[in-house]
Amino acid sequence: MVSPAKESTDRRFLIEEAMKQIPDGDSRFAEIFRHGSLRLEIYAPRSRDPQQPHKQDEIYFVVKGEGIFVNGETRQPFGPGDVMFAAAGEVHRFEEFTDDFYTWVIFYGPDGGEK
Repeated sequence: MVSPAKESTDRRFLIEEAMKQIPDGDSRFAEIFRHGSLRLEIYAPRSRDPQQPHKQDEIYFVVKGEGIFVNGETRQPFGPGDVMFAAAGEVHRFEEFTDDFYTWVIFYGPDGGEK
């Protein structure tokens, strides 16, 4: 398990440095920053995306790679520079993504999501 990032005075986060923090194996994410309810992570699944619905709302900012973002019954293609939203509790995942896929993930707000 990846230990949570400590709250930091850093205000700039470099993708190259974040990518180095992703562990090998099944857990392909690393928490980079935490402030209150906000968490910044880097995520790079390989071969399949095993994630389950989360307690908080989240936003994905695609850095590299392409694929399909599944959110409920909706399937949308994505690529670098795209931003996707998943509300707390929604079933969502990435499918058919390329081997170079990396995305920033921002979790925020209360458990159960914003109302």
